[in-house]
Amino acid sequence: MTDLEFLNLADRLLLAVEQGCDRINDETDADLDAQRTGGLVTLVFANRSQIVINQQKPLHEIWLAAKAGGFHYRFDEASQTWMDTKGAGEFFANLSRYASEQSGLALRFSAL
Repeated sequence: MTDLEFLNLADRLLLAVEQGCDRINDETDADLDAQRTGGLVTLVFANRSQIVINQQKPLHEIWLAAKAGGFHYRFDEASQTWMDTKGAGEFFANLSRYASEQSGLALRFSAL
């Protein structure tokens, strides 16, 4: 994968996260704030806990930091999904789980 291909895929992921926050706020009482700065999105929950998602261009990875820990994801060409580098699952499924744990609400994120 080239750097440009990575950046396009990573930007699409971050946009999906931002749009997911908008949808969640429209459909629930989560009061979820998404703050984006370049290749970094910070999700801030009503209880002030955070999840940070950022691009790691040199490694072609997306990193996610939550109360549950830090996780690294690489794009899998075969499945067309972002998969944990240690085999712990798909990005959006994991983000949904961690966001639900931190907010105390059932939140669901998905790819565009």
